[in-house]
Amino acid sequence: MAADDLSELELMLNRFRRLLGEVIRGATARNTFESWELAILLDFIQCKLNRRRRLDTLRQYGKAVERQMAKGPGPPMKLSEFLERKQHRPDPSLVETECRAVD
Repeated sequence: MAADDLSELELMLNRFRRLLGEVIRGATARNTFESWELAILLDFIQCKLNRRRRLDTLRQYGKAVERQMAKGPGPPMKLSEFLERKQHRPDPSLVETECRAVD
């Protein structure tokens, strides 16, 4: 990856972190957004999160985006994409049970 690409990626990741922090706090302190930030905000509005798990889910989402951005170019995945991947992920407790049964 070129140095310009890395700095662009780092800038995008920093903007995502700021956006996620604003969403968690429930208020934005700015009025200028990148197009991908608007897409993420609109996606947040459409996703119905359980109030009790909202903060935990958003933190998990933030970590998943950081892993995604470390592997390659952005823009960050939307919350709906994260929730869909999380839903289709195998249950780790079942995997461990299956592995123990094989041993």
